Amino acid sequence: MVYAPRTRLKLSKAIEASAELLRLERGNRMSYLRLLKLLYLADRTSLERFGRPITYDYYYALKHGPVPSQIYNLIKGEHPDAPQWSRVIVRDEYQVRLRTSGAPRSEHLSKAEVGVLHEVADQCRKLGDDWHIVDYLHDNCPEWARNKPPHDKTSRPIPLRDILEAVGLSDIADEIEDDLREESAMDDFFDADR
Repeated sequence: MVYAPRTRLKLSKAIEASAELLRLERGNRMSYLRLLKLLYLADRTSLERFGRPITYDYYYALKHGPVPSQIYNLIKGEHPDAPQWSRVIVRDEYQVRLRTSGAPRSEHLSKAEVGVLHEVADQCRKLGDDWHIVDYLHDNCPEWARNKPPHDKTSRPIPLRDILEAVGLSDIADEIEDDLREESAMDDFFDADR
């Protein structure tokens, strides 16, 4: 088994990234399936370009593709920081929407990260509905195919190394994992982003 460093979710960035994506949609709402897929693709793209994810979540392979698991738990209200999340983003059945007040602008996101979010949203808009995005992920994310759950399980973790290899960063994967592990330890020490 390959060691995959667990990074600490950067809650402020996860909320701001989600809010940014919701602002791009009519009515500031979308299915939470779509939001999860967009956030996964944005983190994957950011890893490929900058060696860093945006949200610092960790990822699981589910039947309908990869998801950032802690954000999924925030949406379901099953995460310790769910109250902070729900001050900005509300779940309504299978949809999530931005609250009219309290939605932060991108204070913690770089211009490059906002650019990635907009690019991914535009790319997925061109793909079509949620199920076209799911199909795209199934076809274009070998890290999901490698880790997809067997029929008797609902999910399996996707090691960060598998994502790095899928985006062509095998040669510097050790360095990226070390950097992320160190950054996560510093965040834990200083209790950052809480």
